[in-house]
Amino acid sequence: MEAENQKEFVLQNTLYAFVLSLLFPVFAIFIEVLVRDTMQFNFSGLKIIYSENPIHWIVLLLVIIIPGATFLYSRYFAKELIKKQKQLDFEMGRTKKINDFTQKLINGDYSADFILTDEDDVLGKSLLNLRDKLKKNKEIQDEQRKEDEQRNWVAEGIAKFGDILRNNNDNMELLSLNIIRELCKYVNAIQGSFYLLNDEDPDNMFFQQTALFAYDRKKFTDKKIKWGDGLIGTCAMERKTIFMTRIPDSYVNITSGLGKSNPKCLLIVPLIAENELYGIIEFASYEVLQKHEISFVERVAESIATTISAVRINLRTTHLLNESNERAQAMAAQEEEMRQNMEELQATQEELARQAEKFVKLENTVNHTMIRADYSVDGILLYANTKFLKKLEYNSNSEVEGKHISIFIGEKDKEWFNKIWDDLSKGGRHFEGYMKHVTKNDKDLWTMATYTCIRGEDDTVDKILFLAIDTTEQKKLSLRMESIVDAVDKSGIKIELSSNGGIIEYNDNMLYLFGYEDKDVKNLTVFDLIDTLEIENFNNKWDTIVKGISFQGQFKMRTKSQEVLWMRGAFSAVYDMYGDVTRVVFIGHDTTKEKQMDIELRQHTEILKKQEKQLRESEKELSKRLREVRIEMQNQYKEIEKIKIRYERTLEGAMDGILVTTDDNKIIFFNKAAEKMWEYSKNEVLGNDVGILFNDKLIEEDEFVARYTGPGDNKMTGIRKEIKIAPKSGEEKRVLICLSNAHIDKENTYTAFIQEIKT
Repeated sequence: MEAENQKEFVLQNTLYAFVLSLLFPVFAIFIEVLVRDTMQFNFSGLKIIYSENPIHWIVLLLVIIIPGATFLYSRYFAKELIKKQKQLDFEMGRTKKINDFTQKLINGDYSADFILTDEDDVLGKSLLNLRDKLKKNKEIQDEQRKEDEQRNWVAEGIAKFGDILRNNNDNMELLSLNIIRELCKYVNAIQGSFYLLNDEDPDNMFFQQTALFAYDRKKFTDKKIKWGDGLIGTCAMERKTIFMTRIPDSYVNITSGLGKSNPKCLLIVPLIAENELYGIIEFASYEVLQKHEISFVERVAESIATTISAVRINLRTTHLLNESNERAQAMAAQEEEMRQNMEELQATQEELARQAEKFVKLENTVNHTMIRADYSVDGILLYANTKFLKKLEYNSNSEVEGKHISIFIGEKDKEWFNKIWDDLSKGGRHFEGYMKHVTKNDKDLWTMATYTCIRGEDDTVDKILFLAIDTTEQKKLSLRMESIVDAVDKSGIKIELSSNGGIIEYNDNMLYLFGYEDKDVKNLTVFDLIDTLEIENFNNKWDTIVKGISFQGQFKMRTKSQEVLWMRGAFSAVYDMYGDVTRVVFIGHDTTKEKQMDIELRQHTEILKKQEKQLRESEKELSKRLREVRIEMQNQYKEIEKIKIRYERTLEGAMDGILVTTDDNKIIFFNKAAEKMWEYSKNEVLGNDVGILFNDKLIEEDEFVARYTGPGDNKMTGIRKEIKIAPKSGEEKRVLICLSNAHIDKENTYTAFIQEIKT
């Protein structure tokens, strides 16, 4: 209620009280006149009445007392009503602000502000402290999330480029292109170059650009940079990363189709492994690279250098393998030529059977060039030439003639040879192929042999002719070359071991990786290379390996200086022609860096798990605090609700009718005086439009009623107005109405104070 309305309300009530108090002396005089039949109702009569009956003076005094008391009470009631209304509006506004502030905090808006009502506003200070703590926790979580994303980004990149290095390590040009292209994409660089160091001529070393990638496309170039020239040469000589954020305009000369623009930063990283430089990688970017991105590129550069080292070793190994294959092919050609010679020899033998006159000459020729022997059908040696005796290490014919052929055949070969001989003795087809014989001194003699039946005039087998060429050395070399080729195909690190673990042969890579010299290896066994903690487990595996069961996996080993060396490889048994294990070959790759990266990744994973646990605990603490604040706010709501109920009950008992509506004319409060005035119950009007309390005629005729029941905020507030209302019974009543407006957070409520005019 405004000050003007307050005065009007007090004056009106005082006037009503004055008019009502006048009725008391008038009524008393009227009674006195009725009692005294002779009394006249004039000034003289009034003088007599007041002189004879002093009680009338007391009644007359009520005309002053009642209006005065009504004036004081009305003024007090108006002041209290205004005070309660302001307090109610303040509490409702404050509750709305608290609710909006907490809702913003729940939605993550920590920039919201809350204005304290005074220095003792405990709830407001608590809300501000909660906002600050939530904001700080969010900043900590954002920082941790950023660090986690960076670690995950580095780990994913290391794994990704590990796959690239493993899958493209047989072609340096393709490898360098794939690396520089994927690195450009991964670090969001606009251009990348890959330079390999060419140190074939120590006096004229230079860097060959093997790959150039710019603006998501492969570029073709054949650029060479001399040792020590430019930034590339400086990086190579200092063996340190160069990172620049100020780049000369002419340094980058490849532009996009949209124009030419200078990059923001330049990163040049050397490719170094085992303190040896293999090349340089260079990147240009429109965005300044972060520290974790530079560190990631340096780690990848180290892996690239290791791969280049392995590729060069593999290329050398491949070169040796190609030479071995060429030798093997030459031997195969010789064997084919020998086979063809044998076929021609067989044809010649058949021709000799038909041309006896030429046989002697051919026989002499054969005796000088080939191993020859004649056997009876029973396998008894009838004749042997000089080459036969020499190759089988006999001194004279007397030592072999009359002996059975079985003495020249090894025990393991007799079973399959007896079948061949049985077939020959029956006139079967001749035998041709590789055959191993046993010399007098139990040595193996490999030959390309032919056993042919010599028939008599009656077409029966007369004897069996043996012709052969010595291929012992070629066979041994062939078997050995096959084993070496197979081992080299698997890996560049090779160690040949005896069945008791002794090192028989090894390559240079083994000496380089383990740090030994040739003189050190003579007394070493494979058990000296295995880590002491792995010996027991390795012994069990070795027992199965020497039995012919291959084993592959990752092994923890020790170098000469006792440094840990992780090797991934396989132990494979090498058999002789009888299936016996003669030696064990180990082929392996150095996976120490990959293992270390795996260990580091696991450690990072454990750290992430701990941080995740701490984050969950922080979330629990935050949830606990939010619950406490929510409970406190609920208590505040309950207290405010109590105040609201108290005010509503105060207004409910007011003598005047009080009607409260919302911005959209919905009735939200209707006290008992209003129920009596309109003859409607509270349940009939609450929630309905205020227009139900006025008929259409009143709305059309009265501007105040029309604007009051109409939409919008064009209502006549702050004035006291006499209007008509239409009660439920239909009989119109005249009332005085004063409409006040309360505006809280863009919402309007209208309170109408209605006083019925008695006639």
